[in-house]
Amino acid sequence: MKKYSLVYNSWDQKEKIALNKVIKSNNFTMGKKVLEFEKKFSNFINKKYSVMVNSGSSANLLLISSLFYFSKKPLKTGDEVIVPGVAWSTTYAPLQQLGLKLKIIDINLVDFNIDFEKLKKAITKKTKIIFAVNLLGAPCELAEIKKLCKKKNIYLVEDNCESLGAKINKKFAGTFGILSSHSFFYSHHISTMEGGMVSTDNYELYLILKAIRAHGWTRDLPNSINKKNKNFYEQYNFLLPGYNLRPGEIHAATGIEQLKKLKTFIKIRQKNLEWFKYYFSNEEKYLIPNSKFESSSFSFPIIIKKKYIHLKYKIFNLLRKNKIDFRLIAGGSFISQPYSKYFDYTIFDNLKNSRILHQQGFMVGNSGVDLKEKIKKLHHILSNV
Repeated sequence: MKKYSLVYNSWDQKEKIALNKVIKSNNFTMGKKVLEFEKKFSNFINKKYSVMVNSGSSANLLLISSLFYFSKKPLKTGDEVIVPGVAWSTTYAPLQQLGLKLKIIDINLVDFNIDFEKLKKAITKKTKIIFAVNLLGAPCELAEIKKLCKKKNIYLVEDNCESLGAKINKKFAGTFGILSSHSFFYSHHISTMEGGMVSTDNYELYLILKAIRAHGWTRDLPNSINKKNKNFYEQYNFLLPGYNLRPGEIHAATGIEQLKKLKTFIKIRQKNLEWFKYYFSNEEKYLIPNSKFESSSFSFPIIIKKKYIHLKYKIFNLLRKNKIDFRLIAGGSFISQPYSKYFDYTIFDNLKNSRILHQQGFMVGNSGVDLKEKIKKLHHILSNV
């Protein structure tokens, strides 16, 4: 059997043709293709506005930053944000960089997302945001969290970088919060090489996002707001402290082509997930997640049960021997990573399950290609350890 990789190339000639058209145009920086991709992405997930950036990590930074300048209940330094105990590093990083306090909530061992029962108990008057992470293609309890946020008058924002196309009752993950982030890195559901997106239905936040993305200036705002044709100074009118998170035209051009294939990619990923569950759901040694919602299946996480943890390095050696790539699940447990010492955080109750995932877990790849035989081989190896 050929190598079972963590990721597979999702491009064909159409992306290369789109890329070459941009090269021939000599227009490389953010322009018409970025605007086109933003509109088509918004239409796909049924949101009013989307702002493309250079990565999913930048999308999280932009998303959180925008709320500091929102006229309705703006964030302030020192405000409390609830986050799960397992996510990617750049889910957490902008919170530290912007001076926010983290309250860490443990995950459950059913779908590996934030424990909703603990989340309900953790909210206090100090809580300003719940940063919901839809882990590895599986939505967390977004509908219930949204109700909770509305009742408590706090913001719900979503890190949907790993779960593009996942749904709860036909509604896409990444559409429940006031803002959501998405990633188009090579290993994700669609790839623009590097790239990300922030989506919202709020027009004011959309304008703030566009300004902060590029230096904080007004130049990229709609003509109804931007007086650049009438005012000499408007070209360099800086409204907000901004960044430079702009994508290139080549990233957007390839994204437009990838978006056309997204439904097919997700169907194949979901079929692979069915095979993964078929082989592993009743395995004595292993625990796998089981979402009650429609997963878009980013990858296949596996936790070795405590009784069999002594087999961990034997399992890892067998995977290497059989050319099966594997890695830590997402970014692992926040508290188990050295960078956690730089954060201002508290832990609600405990992070028992997050530690289990970190110490006893690993994941193998899923992709928009048929992996049935590779999953079958994986099961044969792991079941016979």
